[in-house]
Amino acid sequence: MRSRFLKLKSSGTRIEVVEAGKGKDLFYLHGAGGHMPGDPLLAALATRYRVTAPLLPGYGRSDGEDRLRDMLDITLHALDILQACKLGKPIVVGHSMGGMIAAEMAAIAHTEIKKLCLLAPAGLWLDQHPVADLFSKLPYELPALLFHDAEAGQKLLATGGNMEDPEFLKQFLVMNARRLGMAGKILFPIPDRGLAQRLYRITAKTLIVWGREDVLIPPVYGHAFKKAISKSKLASIAKAGHAVGQEKPQAVLRAIRDFF
Repeated sequence: MRSRFLKLKSSGTRIEVVEAGKGKDLFYLHGAGGHMPGDPLLAALATRYRVTAPLLPGYGRSDGEDRLRDMLDITLHALDILQACKLGKPIVVGHSMGGMIAAEMAAIAHTEIKKLCLLAPAGLWLDQHPVADLFSKLPYELPALLFHDAEAGQKLLATGGNMEDPEFLKQFLVMNARRLGMAGKILFPIPDRGLAQRLYRITAKTLIVWGREDVLIPPVYGHAFKKAISKSKLASIAKAGHAVGQEKPQAVLRAIRDFF
């Protein structure tokens, strides 16, 4: 994988873009945690697709988070990045928060986005099935919240460091504060910015993928998305939590390959 920087003409914002692989274009939007170290999903997707994965403002070395105030700003920003990357009719893939953004993009620009994959997307709220509050969790609580296999998840999250090392933990918390400050604009206090009222506008062929053991956003939300998006299919992946792509990258790759 390699990184480059893209400067948006509309705002002057500098965006870090991770690129990898060859093949048909795939545009990937990360979740609230950003890209994981040596991200297994990006590595798997790159074996079949030419992956373009921007880091949103507030993540990595991308800047401009102060310019983005709400869901509409963030959605248009993502569409600007997509246009600036000059991809050829890509599959647009988004995980969690990135799935929420991808769904908004497909609802607003429904004539431009033809192929959409939502990996356990945020964006809906069901009173009977509340989404766990990510912002109240401490670092040691995240593996069990995101992964079916919490032990493996902890190793993946802490790649390159040790959560018990005070200096590593300090750096992690500083970085996480910046990321969650950005994510909070659309996810806090609950991840509902009216997406449910716009999903009918999505005309893209849509694959929805959910980890069967997701405890952050319960799998019942997958059925809600499927019901609301006309040309959609729901794929359930066993022994996978919310970070379904990182926990079961090959299964997600197969689901995308077989559907599109």
